[in-house]
Amino acid sequence: MMFKYGIDTLSVGKVLQILNGTLKAKITDEAFNKIQTCHEIVLKTAKSDKAVYGINTGFGPLCDTRISKDNTSELQRKILLSHSVGVGNPIDKDIAKLMLILKVQGLSQGFSGISLEVLNRILWHIENDVIPMVPEQGSVGASGDLCPLSHLFLPLIGEGKVYYKNELVETKVVLEKFNLEPIELHPKAGLALINGTQFILAHAVMVVDKMFKCLSHADLIGSLMIEGLMGSQTPFYKELHQTRPFKGNIHVAARMRTFLKGSEIGNSHTNCGKVQDPYSMRCIPQVHGSSRNAWLHLKEVVETEMNSVTDNPVIISEDLIISGGSFHGQPLAMPLDYACLAAAELGSISDRRTYLSLEGKYEGTPRLLLKDTGLNSGFMILQYTTAALVSENKGLCFPASADSIPTSLGQEDHVSMGSISGRKALRVLNNLEKILAIEMLCAAQAFDFRKPLHSSEILDEVHKVIRSTIEHTTEDRIFALDIEKAIEILKSNKLLAITSEKNNAYSEFDAEFETY
Repeated sequence: MMFKYGIDTLSVGKVLQILNGTLKAKITDEAFNKIQTCHEIVLKTAKSDKAVYGINTGFGPLCDTRISKDNTSELQRKILLSHSVGVGNPIDKDIAKLMLILKVQGLSQGFSGISLEVLNRILWHIENDVIPMVPEQGSVGASGDLCPLSHLFLPLIGEGKVYYKNELVETKVVLEKFNLEPIELHPKAGLALINGTQFILAHAVMVVDKMFKCLSHADLIGSLMIEGLMGSQTPFYKELHQTRPFKGNIHVAARMRTFLKGSEIGNSHTNCGKVQDPYSMRCIPQVHGSSRNAWLHLKEVVETEMNSVTDNPVIISEDLIISGGSFHGQPLAMPLDYACLAAAELGSISDRRTYLSLEGKYEGTPRLLLKDTGLNSGFMILQYTTAALVSENKGLCFPASADSIPTSLGQEDHVSMGSISGRKALRVLNNLEKILAIEMLCAAQAFDFRKPLHSSEILDEVHKVIRSTIEHTTEDRIFALDIEKAIEILKSNKLLAITSEKNNAYSEFDAEFETY
């Protein structure tokens, strides 16, 4: 199978496959014809007396400054140099590579005036895993991600640094190794390269992927905790959720029913005297489901954006070159902020379930999840860590998109700050992964006290996988080591593999929530 840039529709799943090398991608003749036609319009416009932004004018507040025909190429080189003002740590190499892939898809639509020479050089970087170094800070997410995209494309003109064979080296060194010369940028090339939302978008792709895995783990770990604390299954009944039919709620409830089906533990207390469980157990469909709805919204927005043109100006035809605002990051920034809040809430309710497991109020489950306490503190301090992480996430939930600081001497007087939204959402998700790992440790420990009763086939297998790496706790030890192992279990996706093996369908919304 081959993905055709600018022709085929890109999805989150496909772009991650291209990133990982499991899906090949190329520019076909069909796309080339569109690209070439648009490129010729740019060259013709650059030679004319008509003022067109970014082709024969300055940038931003300098849009009323005409550039001579002889300097239109130098103008494009200088925009990469002058806009490379990033600071802070480099972004993850995979995110930078995603930016390249997403940029090729956008430019290959045939509305940007880019040349095939430039596109082929970007493809060379992708295919040879020569990935530019991009600082994490400096974008306001409005006139495209100007700053990070400038750093991303400095190597095209022989500048900047790249990752090559896991080392950060000067671009010039790598080009010499491959006998390649820097590219001389044609009119509008520099502007086409740096106008766009690919920094925000690449982060959003990672958020969609990571949040999906966290959502899936949250349902599974929550089910394990339900069993460990002998929680009720009735809050997950289909009949209840048909009366309030939010997609996420219905889907999560269906997942919970699947994970708990046939459990001896659940059946053992069907007629007990407890009327209802605390919210953190009873309301899993409502809370996890709401976070799923946020994820779905983000996924849909991301997949629209990655198949869009976010350049400026956009070249419709020789007679219609439009200076607009398709580079503005607001369509991504707001859903990213929403997803950030949704991820934080998953952590908040997970911490509450961890706390419940320590209380010792549930039949057969000792206080602090250890039979011999006093000399031993048991799992007490693990919840301190989840509390710290939850609090940190709350501080990160302020929406970056609520802020705007005018730039470019007022020409760009409303900006999205979407780059911050994307970076912040990933930080929250990284914290969430740790929170879920700790809940998993506590749930597995509580689960142990239900023996000799069996749970469902799925949860028994999940517990077995956890115990193959982390032993049941009988006395205090360095729990940080257990937490590290638990995080690795989640990152390996072993538990999610169990659910996919044992079950192929959950609800009528599988196509929306289980694929991307």
